[in-house]
Amino acid sequence: MADRKHIPTETKLRLFSEAAGHCQHPDCLQPLFPAEMGGDKHIAEMAHVVPHGDKGPRHKERPAGEFATDSFENLILLCPTCHTTIDKNSDAYTRSTLLGWKSNHLAALAHKQGIHSYDERGQVREAVAAAMAENKAIWNELASDTGSSFEYDPESEIEGTWAQRMRGVILPNHFRIQAIIKANLHHATEKERETFARYQEHVRGLSERHVCGIAGSAIRFPAEMDGVFA
Repeated sequence: MADRKHIPTETKLRLFSEAAGHCQHPDCLQPLFPAEMGGDKHIAEMAHVVPHGDKGPRHKERPAGEFATDSFENLILLCPTCHTTIDKNSDAYTRSTLLGWKSNHLAALAHKQGIHSYDERGQVREAVAAAMAENKAIWNELASDTGSSFEYDPESEIEGTWAQRMRGVILPNHFRIQAIIKANLHHATEKERETFARYQEHVRGLSERHVCGIAGSAIRFPAEMDGVFA
């Protein structure tokens, strides 16, 4: 059997980002930060499309030559139920099927969530503002009065509530906002595209902290996002 390597943080972050916080099985699309669990942790599982070694689900579909089993291209993010289902019935869930799910995931999720390309900038603004409003309400409730000087205190009760809201509400909202903007970048100005790039880096940092447990790299939320598409 091939050696199992630690999946790099970069790969984990890319998986969560491109899955937008949802199972990548198109008939499931379940949130991976379930509300019924209080947003305290995710249930996501990184499933190998082709397994390590010469045994396991879809092992006969291993490409010839060198193959990076733990690469982003060979991983798909699923809920536990779907992970079990695809591995128990690998004949029905082939490599091409799983890669097709992954390739079309954002389109399938956008369809389910009603995200689409709008005709006018104002419509994009309304969709973005609706998702941002809930995040702002949580910030105003849990952050300090000074706002920008808010610092985390791991021992405080507020910090525990903040972490739950971050995983269960704020990050999913950020993923939704990113999907809306990506579907409507043709309406964005050059400056708005630059703001969106910084916003994506902000969300990436939040994901590092709250999904991967890596602190310290998040940049601040770009204030210009408050007026994007206005």
